[in-house]
Amino acid sequence: MSKTAEFFFDVGSPASYLAWTQLPALCAQAGATLVYRPMLLGGVFQATGNASPAMVPAKGRYMNTDLGRFAQRYGVPFTINPHFPINTLQLMRGVIGMQLRQPARFASFLDAVFKALWVHSANLNDPAVVAATLVQAGFDPAEVFALANDADIKAALKTSTEEAVARGVFGAPTVFVGDVMFFGQDRLDFIREALRVPPRTRA
Repeated sequence: MSKTAEFFFDVGSPASYLAWTQLPALCAQAGATLVYRPMLLGGVFQATGNASPAMVPAKGRYMNTDLGRFAQRYGVPFTINPHFPINTLQLMRGVIGMQLRQPARFASFLDAVFKALWVHSANLNDPAVVAATLVQAGFDPAEVFALANDADIKAALKTSTEEAVARGVFGAPTVFVGDVMFFGQDRLDFIREALRVPPRTRA
């Protein structure tokens, strides 16, 4: 049984945010390695013919309610971002750029972006708001924007997205334990079982 969980995600996905709040502890309990796999969800949608649930108004309303239920269950802050959907191309290039070029700061960067979007409802479609968010988190916006425009970083995000699609990914978040794919933050129990972690004891 594999002891690695590969987490394909996009920061513009609220379900990815909820999975991100839970997977580190889940993997730590399992003695498993959590591997972060940034991808561009828009690219996945384009390649697979899929679309955001928000494109169907009734489904979108239900999804928002359901995400709130899970946030309450997990005990984590969560707010539907009124600026959704967010164009995450530059953000995800920044994410993978930090992962590859400044790995020691990757976790802090991801924390800042996820919380800006899904706790503080920041409009990260606005470059000025992105810059202010980065400054507040202790990052140099010029440095991050330079990473996002680096040809190698652009290629890395494209390659990661293409790999996700080739492996069957059609949305975010998607987690692989070995060759077994789990889609959605509401599949954490199955991931836990795949990693052979005893279910959490209920109070």
